[in-house]
Amino acid sequence: MRLVLVAPAQHAPRDALRASSHLDLVRTPDIACITQRMDERGRRHRLPSCQAGQFVLCGGRRAYTPSMAVQTPGRNGVVRLSLPARVVRAGRRRWRHFRRRWWWHGVRLVYHEAYSGSLDVVPLDHQRAERVASFLAEEGMLLREDVRIPRHPSLRNLLRVHDAEYLESLQDPETLTRIFGAPVSDAELEQVIEMQRMMVGGTILATILALRSRGVTVNLGGGLHHAERGRGGGFCLFNDVAVAITRLRAKGYRDPVLVIDLDMHDGNGTRAVFAHDPSVYTYSLHAEHWGDPEAVASTAIALGNGVGDELLLGTLLKTLPDVVQAVRPGLVIYIAGTDGAADDPLGSWQLSAAGMLRRDQFVMELVRGRGRSVPTVVVLGGGYGDRSWKYTARFAAWLMTRRTIEPPPNELLLLQSFRRIRRGLDPASLTSDPSDLTWKLTEADLVGVLPEATRPTRFLGYFSRHGVELLLERFGILDALRVRGYEHPAVDVDLTHPLGETVRIFGDPERGELLMELRMHRTTRAVPGLELLVIEWLLLQHPRAEFGPYRRPLPGQQFPGLGMLKDVLGWVVMLCEILGLDGIYYSPSSYHVAAQSRSMVRFLHPEHEARFRAMKAAMADLSLAEASRAVEQGRLRDAATGATVRWEGEPMVLPVSGRLKDQVFGEAYEADVAAALERVEFRLAGAGDPAPAASGSAT
Repeated sequence: MRLVLVAPAQHAPRDALRASSHLDLVRTPDIACITQRMDERGRRHRLPSCQAGQFVLCGGRRAYTPSMAVQTPGRNGVVRLSLPARVVRAGRRRWRHFRRRWWWHGVRLVYHEAYSGSLDVVPLDHQRAERVASFLAEEGMLLREDVRIPRHPSLRNLLRVHDAEYLESLQDPETLTRIFGAPVSDAELEQVIEMQRMMVGGTILATILALRSRGVTVNLGGGLHHAERGRGGGFCLFNDVAVAITRLRAKGYRDPVLVIDLDMHDGNGTRAVFAHDPSVYTYSLHAEHWGDPEAVASTAIALGNGVGDELLLGTLLKTLPDVVQAVRPGLVIYIAGTDGAADDPLGSWQLSAAGMLRRDQFVMELVRGRGRSVPTVVVLGGGYGDRSWKYTARFAAWLMTRRTIEPPPNELLLLQSFRRIRRGLDPASLTSDPSDLTWKLTEADLVGVLPEATRPTRFLGYFSRHGVELLLERFGILDALRVRGYEHPAVDVDLTHPLGETVRIFGDPERGELLMELRMHRTTRAVPGLELLVIEWLLLQHPRAEFGPYRRPLPGQQFPGLGMLKDVLGWVVMLCEILGLDGIYYSPSSYHVAAQSRSMVRFLHPEHEARFRAMKAAMADLSLAEASRAVEQGRLRDAATGATVRWEGEPMVLPVSGRLKDQVFGEAYEADVAAALERVEFRLAGAGDPAPAASGSAT
């Protein structure tokens, strides 16, 4: 019997690049050529339509079809056996992992745990590098031997670029306050210097590896292109690219070096360092000039704000090939900034995910395609918010496989990482304390034997206090707090609270600063036939941080948050999986609580989910803090009646078991949500609009 795998999906039309009619630099035929070349490459690597794991091009990127089917000829035609997409993707991951063990893709990564330093005054994703590496490993593209760990650069190497007086000034928090545009604490000062100095070491190592292998090396950090000889700026303390190049020169390397900087912000620091050096050519496309655009070997083009795919790709095609041809570099350093993405919180460009990847592909094809094998270093450059890592991940995956592999949501990536850790846990370590290693009877042994011994001794009926702390440690919760400056967090487990068992984490052993308070209990009453873990109360706060220009207070906040809600929810999901529970149940106290982790959670009832989606649609142009404040101020109105829409805090669930997932993510649920959306519509009133005559809840 012959099995044929087919994908029952319609092919979406390809996105075609069109030339901007008002731009002199862009020629329509050139844009067509770049699109055609990318598409031809894509077709060469696409699987035939009859093979498993077929891709369809959707909105300029390939995506897995939602399901697969196995067809076998039968007496009455074809027998179709459904094969879920997650099974297909798991199979492809296993194949990539097996293939990687026998074939090297030619790409090295440079990474150090110091790259994960946290800085509260800037919306940096301190997990950016870690997420990229985790994604590549999860997809079977990365082995341990593919990753190299850098060392601190010597002071001698830093002094090749930066003035001694400037380096000395970095010990003053006022200097960092000027560079970052907001106050920097003493604890953050040490951490950010350590982080960026290690990134300099990473770029130095990346140049060594690229030249040695004549291949591609990706430093999962770096691109600190605003730092000049005597001053830092734009969140950059050291110029890692300049330090790496000047070190090569000191070691006798004489070939031309080309720096291609496609960060949305001007590479002014690198250009200034090499302004009089004809052997280092700096090429930068950016929104605005940050410094003198003139240099003896430089192309600096300011494209303005609102730049989209067409303008950027057209300008690249018009200008970069001639530069590469003229320079004939022996080494290329590519700053692949992602702050030009449309969803970047600090960016002003409108690049799509497909456009960003086309940009990266074009650069790599230009410097390493058609018989060229120029050693190339990729550094990350700018990129802000917790989605910036995905653009780098797509690029890195393409470098390794020549395929576009879509990264998962942040929450799913976190759970994948947590599950790998959970598989390595010893169940006995979660239920015992170190002091239990004797033959003596413990209090837990006597519960149920002695009439007076009814006090609970296990968290959620299973975990010892030691086991709770071990889980917090192994899943990185305590490490994340250490990164935020709490070097010695202390854990308390309270099993006697009448509203639920409580885990508290304090900032130090003296328990003076409360960082986390989580109160939970198990129930079978919330959803018939299911056992859920109910979160009665969750507090996450950062008492040592301050609100600033990039961190506005949400309604009810006394201190800034820790930025760890997804991590903590992931930790609770692991508790559910260990205990065999169906999911997490909670009632959000405000709009901004419900709006987070939406890829994982849904309202339990479809009509409440529809109501929330209508609220979100009405406030689509507002930030999360602004939207939550608008709801609190009564500015959200029912479009039909004009009544004020109040927050009602209906129950939400984060499903863990297949039964609950089917209930709140299934087709029937979505159909009910769509039907409910037909009956509800909200609008946002202006700040000065009069309140309705009769206020109340709109349902």
